[in-house]
Amino acid sequence: MSIIYKIVSRSLWMEAEQSGVFEGAPIDFTDGYIHFSTAEQVAETAALHFAGQDDLLLIAVEGSGFGDTLKYEPSRGGDLFPHLYAKLPVNAALWAKPMPLDESGRHVVPDLAP
Repeated sequence: MSIIYKIVSRSLWMEAEQSGVFEGAPIDFTDGYIHFSTAEQVAETAALHFAGQDDLLLIAVEGSGFGDTLKYEPSRGGDLFPHLYAKLPVNAALWAKPMPLDESGRHVVPDLAP
């Protein structure tokens, strides 16, 4: 399995659950794809792009079923990040877990096991 992760506000994910499709967050619309992270990239992505934001969820998705709409492309520091050039069906999510802030204001990455 090739699990990838999306950090998203609870409100955006709840909207997606109602419609059945996650179309993206504002940055995804700007860039033309849905940003994902690998397990190794989640903590840094949270720190760099979601610092201090509460009420976030981490969504786990099996990436291998997206075919050529999922591309691993270089981003910060040359790391390859998964980018989905399609809408994300909510039923593709394996799970959604909260990412609370700890006492220091950093996000707590949940256990990535299913």
